[in-house]
Amino acid sequence: MRALAAFAAVALAGCAIGPDYSRPGLDLPAGYPSGEASAAAQPAVEDQWWTLYGDATLDDLVEAALAKNPDVEFAVARIEEANAQLREANAAFLPEIDAGVNASRSRVSAATAFPNPPPLVRNDVRGQLSTGFEIDLWGRLRRGDEAARALALGTRFAREVVFLTLEGLVAQTYFAVRSLDTQIDLSQRTLAARRESLDVVGARVRGGLASDLDSNAASIAVADASLQLKDLVRQRELAEHQLAVLTSRLDLKLEPAPAAKMPSALPRLPAAGLPSTLLERRPDIRQAEQSLVAANAQIGVAKAAYFPTVSLLAGDGGESTALATFVSAPARIWSVGLNAAMPLLDWGRTTARVAEAAARKDQAAATYRKAAETAFREVADALTEVRQASISQREFEDRAATANDTLRIVNARYRSGLSTYLEVLDAQRTANDAELSVARNRLALLNASVSLMKALGGGWRPDAS
Repeated sequence: MRALAAFAAVALAGCAIGPDYSRPGLDLPAGYPSGEASAAAQPAVEDQWWTLYGDATLDDLVEAALAKNPDVEFAVARIEEANAQLREANAAFLPEIDAGVNASRSRVSAATAFPNPPPLVRNDVRGQLSTGFEIDLWGRLRRGDEAARALALGTRFAREVVFLTLEGLVAQTYFAVRSLDTQIDLSQRTLAARRESLDVVGARVRGGLASDLDSNAASIAVADASLQLKDLVRQRELAEHQLAVLTSRLDLKLEPAPAAKMPSALPRLPAAGLPSTLLERRPDIRQAEQSLVAANAQIGVAKAAYFPTVSLLAGDGGESTALATFVSAPARIWSVGLNAAMPLLDWGRTTARVAEAAARKDQAAATYRKAAETAFREVADALTEVRQASISQREFEDRAATANDTLRIVNARYRSGLSTYLEVLDAQRTANDAELSVARNRLALLNASVSLMKALGGGWRPDAS
């Protein structure tokens, strides 16, 4: 028995069949196209990055989404499933003990009995504890455990991906609602101004100072503003419905907020850091890597089928013709054995399975590379969007101020008879478009900042999984 135990220990300490995992090299650039990267700029995004915008309603919506959203519940259930699979893989390293009890009563043929036959009717009571233990000579079980561990860890990263996606979607949808509040407020003021203009035109028509063409044009302008307002209200209701689903508050109603409620300035955004840091900061990349680790380990599981499966077998129990003598010493039975089996001719089945495992590893490697390259592009895109939207915001605001000043001058000139109503209409449209552009670009800037937070890994940290 000592020799057998020593043999098992040596076998378990041996090398596992199949390739050991090493992270594949990725040809990421040294910096982003915008040039916004440095080795010193490595701070992670704030854990609760959405609180940086200073909006209590947004904070409440994100917390509700993280607590109740079905996607989060699904991700948690996937983690529980993976943990159970890991426990199942770990159990393979321990011997399984089975208990069996059998009681029978049988009769043999008297016609075939020898002289002085035994009793024709016979009882048989048998009970036994048996165990079997596979000696992991080639690492099949260890590679299976390695794959299960990687998949379990990958589900944790997948949960963080769900969190990041959900947080970003809630923030961007909420900002869309607030942007639409601003645009609705602007449109309501535009509609009021055009109705006032229609009254002015009507008075001039009645006084013979303007024609019916001016009155018709003013009526059309009022209708345009009314239709614009209705469409913005429709968009706001749809965005509110989306927030209701994201937060699992299907009766959600957000009170309209003034333009000042929408953040006019960005919080301090995190530095991009080096592109290579994305490999650690992005949970989706870490998830893809764990899938690659698991696929790599499965090659070893498949290759182990080339070699014999060696198992230790043992049993202990009793067998008797009566329960009264079942536990007596003469009734004791036991067995100890070693079993080894391997395929001699499987017509290439094992080779095909190894090739399948290798192909799945190649697929996982391609997915991992794509995840890293996509992360690089998303950060680069977000940096560009933030930079360009920031530059444009001042220009949109200056344009709106100039357009409103022009509208004021043209209205005064029209009342004095120095401008045509076509000039008034043109100035109204320009001012309306300019004001809406300010609100829409502000939304684009906020969305870009959220995209940057997400692209850099959100508030997730590798040690938080």
